Amino acid sequence: MTVPVRHCTAAPDGKVQQSTTAVRLREKIGYGLGDMGFNFYWANISAFLLIYYTDVFGISAAAAGTMMLVTKIVDAFTDPLMGAIADRTRSRFGKFRPYLLWLALPLAGAGVLTYSTPDLGETGKLVWAYGTYTLLMLVYTAINIPYSALSGVITNDSQQRTTLISYRFIGGFSGGILVTYLTPKLVPLLGQGDDVLGWQLTMLVFGIAAALMFFITFLTTKERIAPLSLQPNAVRQDLTDLKNNKPWLVLFALALIIMVTITMRAGSGVYYFKYYVVRPDLVGEFLSSYMLALALGAAVTPLMTRFIDKKRLMVLLMSLAGLLSISLYFVPADAVGVIFALNLAIGFVLGPKSPLAFSMYADTADYNEWRTGRRATAMTFAAATFSQKLGGAIASALIGWLLAAIGYVANEQQSSGSQTGIVLLISVIPGVIALLAAFVMRYYSLDNQQLAKIQCDLQQRKAEAASR
Repeated sequence: MTVPVRHCTAAPDGKVQQSTTAVRLREKIGYGLGDMGFNFYWANISAFLLIYYTDVFGISAAAAGTMMLVTKIVDAFTDPLMGAIADRTRSRFGKFRPYLLWLALPLAGAGVLTYSTPDLGETGKLVWAYGTYTLLMLVYTAINIPYSALSGVITNDSQQRTTLISYRFIGGFSGGILVTYLTPKLVPLLGQGDDVLGWQLTMLVFGIAAALMFFITFLTTKERIAPLSLQPNAVRQDLTDLKNNKPWLVLFALALIIMVTITMRAGSGVYYFKYYVVRPDLVGEFLSSYMLALALGAAVTPLMTRFIDKKRLMVLLMSLAGLLSISLYFVPADAVGVIFALNLAIGFVLGPKSPLAFSMYADTADYNEWRTGRRATAMTFAAATFSQKLGGAIASALIGWLLAAIGYVANEQQSSGSQTGIVLLISVIPGVIALLAAFVMRYYSLDNQQLAKIQCDLQQRKAEAASR
């Protein structure tokens, strides 16, 4: 099965015509498998790392929240640096694909170290947590930024990018399903009563599987889109271009806000079922069914964008996500069926967010090249990832701080006030933030008509440059 990718050429009468080439289904699946590998780490961090630190590693919720904020902020500032490095990489394999080979095994090693529990005192444990988690996120950044940028050079067609990135997030959410369902089962199975060993071996399994998927992505994808100018820009110029790219600035704010919503819901889900619903046996099913709903939402995104402009679709979906999330607050703990149903609905309307946003990032890279003649694909994605990580860091810190403020005590029955706080963390607070995201999206300016003109103009310029 192949899907046409439009290319614009200048006709003798000056009008723009279109020709087609094909992007293979194998390439889309291969690209999607890469994000499945990344979610063996990201989904685990979002859903389990905080409760691992508080209930297994043995540090306080406030200390864990602060640690996750500090380390992610440090890591987030390395994203633009990695974007600049990737944009300037030259190899026989391209700019971005080689990193999938070079860093797959170091990432697996960093994951095992992060989920290891050496016999140290309280201070020593904090030092270990800061060091290993920082290492994990730095290596993750160094491989993930080039992978994200790869979607911007596989095809230059906006609708095809949406389809390609939908495959990415179908793979990503599928990885999340596997992680959230299998992790609560693998830890006791592999550890045989030793949770410390169980976590180490679980992360080793996920790390090896992720490395294999990165290798498949490397083999099946191709970098096709070259910038108008082959001379790299100064890093300062790249950052200045982004600062003056208004559609990208809107997406930067949007990514930060939405990631607070998603991370807060994922990170508080384990606490919600363990201490409020009091059904820890359902944690895996609750989180994995949510990931399945996210994957389904991502899968239907290309169909949605055929009928609804990306901007209007994002506003609609985030509004629905906000209202549905707030409604969860009013569901009693024993209404498990209603809780699952609402969670599935929230997952479905949040699912298209990721393919929509990453497709729009690539669109803003085209917009910047059209406006300035300069292109920095990896920097565009890196700075966007910076805002996502910052949003995730803020959410993780808020969870830890709020748990400490409401009197959370690990592995004990919670007070009524503590239970109420846990419910707020998964319902009202992320719901209000989702509504804020819908409001921010109103300021995004690139519509389908303008994007079509941008692509045609860029194709004409490249054709003219090639004929000189």
